[in-house]
Amino acid sequence: MGVGGYGYEKFSDLFIPRQLAVLEELCNGLPFLESKIKADAVVAGFDDDNVALEDGGRGALAYAQAICVYISFAIDKLADYNNSLCAWNHKNENISHLFNRHAIPMMWDFVEANPFGAMLDFGKLCDSVAGGLAISGYGLQGAAFQSDAIFGKCGEDKPVISTDPPYYDNVPYADISDFFYVWLRKSNQRIFPQIFATISVPKSSELVADRVRHGDAKTADAFFLRGMTESLKNFITISDPSAPTAIYYAFKQSEIEEEGISSTGWATFLDAVISAGFAINATWPVRTERTVRMRAIGSNALANSVVLVCRPKSDSSVSITRQEFVRTLKRELPSAIAELQAANIAPADMPQSSIGPGMGVFSRYNAVLESDDSSMSVKTALQLINRELDEYLGGIQGEFDPDTRFAITWFEQNGNSKGDYGVADNLARARGIAVESIKHAGIVESAAGKVRILTRDELDEDWEPERDDHLTVWECLQHLVKAHEKDGISHDTAVLLKKIGSQAEAVKDLAYCLYDISANKRKDAKEATAYNALIADWAELTNAAAAIHDTSGDRQIRLDI
Repeated sequence: MGVGGYGYEKFSDLFIPRQLAVLEELCNGLPFLESKIKADAVVAGFDDDNVALEDGGRGALAYAQAICVYISFAIDKLADYNNSLCAWNHKNENISHLFNRHAIPMMWDFVEANPFGAMLDFGKLCDSVAGGLAISGYGLQGAAFQSDAIFGKCGEDKPVISTDPPYYDNVPYADISDFFYVWLRKSNQRIFPQIFATISVPKSSELVADRVRHGDAKTADAFFLRGMTESLKNFITISDPSAPTAIYYAFKQSEIEEEGISSTGWATFLDAVISAGFAINATWPVRTERTVRMRAIGSNALANSVVLVCRPKSDSSVSITRQEFVRTLKRELPSAIAELQAANIAPADMPQSSIGPGMGVFSRYNAVLESDDSSMSVKTALQLINRELDEYLGGIQGEFDPDTRFAITWFEQNGNSKGDYGVADNLARARGIAVESIKHAGIVESAAGKVRILTRDELDEDWEPERDDHLTVWECLQHLVKAHEKDGISHDTAVLLKKIGSQAEAVKDLAYCLYDISANKRKDAKEATAYNALIADWAELTNAAAAIHDTSGDRQIRLDI
């Protein structure tokens, strides 16, 4: 609430008088509109039973109230564009809405648009709400209700739970929700008096680690952990034991950059899940965020959402030592990571995904005991899981050809910069080859006592894998990435993958290795993105390559589509 220090004390202060007048008139006009819709619905054949929507009505009155509820959504959307904190969108040359971020920031000047003009048309906002309804599907009737997550029950007996709980300390939604709640309440209090009984959104029970609300970080952290644990315990009590519980977690890219995969928010959340009595069976990444949203541009603020697949922990679970835990990780994690790679999990998502089988080991036991008999923390377990992932990716390197293994180590140490020939010669000899061999393979440039790995732009444009008498996995990957960067999932890229043939799986493994080196060791986001994008499209590329039956012609390839 960045405007608080500038004299803004009420939500009405965020609007100039004519903006308030428009919003208030639209809200005040809804009862009249409801009566007109109800009359039309009776004429159209709806039952004139006078049963309200809140009471489960399905006649003319309930229909009219439902339409007014949808229109109130459009009024709320208008408020987002019709206030004194809207900036100018230079890229699209139109008005930008207030909530580009989960905050209300101060603006020193603002844009005002005619709410019935071409740029900001209330009718178009109504159309956008109607458009959402048009694709929402019909059939089974859903129900929404409010219930306390710690003590409450679901609307049906033994439900299957899929939930997106509050994130550790990201956004105090209750505070900023008041911006929209005041207008929703004005529009809908007569239709849903129980839901809109409070003047503003309740704050004290919101499950978020808000340092301002709770006084300090330690108290806020304890409040979140206690409340989340109790909520999840309630989930175990009320949910269907035969089905897993799916819990979504918004994983921020900044957490990875600042603290790694064992970040405080992530560890605190997992601690609550395990303390509640859940065992984590799997974790899967889901792309839920728009890359073009204001908060994402240039910042990658939210990497993705991670889905935790959980089941209640067995009552017969026992305790093990740290050494036993590490040995179990070494035994089970490699095959689990190999399965994730086979499923083409993008390298950027691999650390979060590998937590699933790793935490599956950790959470199946009553406790993992340290040398002093204290219980291992979730954060320590995450660090050990991440270490095993690094060892696995490092171990893959030993399966490549010697030239590729040299290139991996040289790239990790020097990137595409020059290094001393003597160092390169020692590195090559340790792999049973010479620098000249690597130069012959078309991987490096060697001159004037210096060695440098060639960039993708310097690779031979006419390279063909079937005619290369010194074929390496490194070359195959770099040419494939070059084609993918240029054309994406194209016919030419699929043809190249088809020609690589038996080297394809090794190429994918190398992409995982080089992503890890680029992202985590060299901090080269551009290079890491290239490898990540290739793996993200690997399944489609593989399908396209499988449909190609002839690669002998020049762009005369037949595809079975």
